[in-house]
Amino acid sequence: MPLRVPPSRPKRESMTVAELTRDLKELVNLEIRLCTDEARCQAKQITECTLHRPGLALAGFVETYTHQRIQILGNTEIEYLLHIPKEESRERFKHVCSFESPAIILTSGNELPPDLLHEADLNGIPVLSTDLETTRFMSILQDYMDDQFADQTMIHGSMVDVYGIGLLIAGKSGIGKSEVAMDLVERGHRLVSDDVVMLTRKNSVIMTSATEMNKHFMEIRGLGVVDVLSMFGIRSIRYQKRLEVVVELNLWDDEQKVERTGLTNETVDLMGISLPLIRVPMTPGKNITVIAEVIAMNHLLKHYGYDAAKAFQAKVQTQIERKMKGEAIEKAPTAGRPGSAISYFEGDVE
Repeated sequence: MPLRVPPSRPKRESMTVAELTRDLKELVNLEIRLCTDEARCQAKQITECTLHRPGLALAGFVETYTHQRIQILGNTEIEYLLHIPKEESRERFKHVCSFESPAIILTSGNELPPDLLHEADLNGIPVLSTDLETTRFMSILQDYMDDQFADQTMIHGSMVDVYGIGLLIAGKSGIGKSEVAMDLVERGHRLVSDDVVMLTRKNSVIMTSATEMNKHFMEIRGLGVVDVLSMFGIRSIRYQKRLEVVVELNLWDDEQKVERTGLTNETVDLMGISLPLIRVPMTPGKNITVIAEVIAMNHLLKHYGYDAAKAFQAKVQTQIERKMKGEAIEKAPTAGRPGSAISYFEGDVE
């Protein structure tokens, strides 16, 4: 059964400059100062997450000037404005300010001359300042903006951190996703979310979290709602985790094709990102919890360059090639039986 994922939408459509400065101080712990009236920050809306450095615009080329983005002025832009004649500097800055920009941020402790600051104020553009150097500040701010304007959606399932690998346990309602997640938590792994999982695409990865309502709560059919944090302690939960593998639980079906070798790597597309998909058929007595742990460890092995299925395939292929060449095969089969991996059994005296 294909995973049903509702269409994603941006985490937020816009934010004010006042919200930006508050979050940078409180969430990112970044010191930023206002150089203009605070009321302007309340009124100005930011609608794009990308940043821009207006060097060419200050030089007079505005044909492709992306004025709707936050404008970053570093050492290069400020030195240029101070290097050219004062009147020309004012005219060029005035021309740039005539476009509606959400904010101008000065980096590396730079300051605008009073006449240029006045031009920004006349055009209603808030000016902010930070002591961080330009590249470092833009990296921090871009990461924050990408997070705030990221696409987001929800999916039905249980999200667990297993050996550091983010597993999304999916499947139809009532198949046992929460029970598997609870068993994993009891074995020392960490719950991210149960039943409803928030998916947020941040650059080329998908970050997962719970909703404010269901974080660290689980519903076990026949028992009810349990508080994982209170029951198992702080080590049993995570507030966020990168999604790396999707484990889909299905009822056993004789007609269903089940992967037996691991050479066929099935994937699923979530929010435009391809992720490994493991389909696990459910039968009475099957220990899905241990299988989930093995899936996580196998993913780790592949990440570090070892694929057990390919290693086994190479071993079989080598034996076939040697047999076709007429070479003697080590530990040759006896009386039609496969050769043993052990040539001589020592006395078992441990």
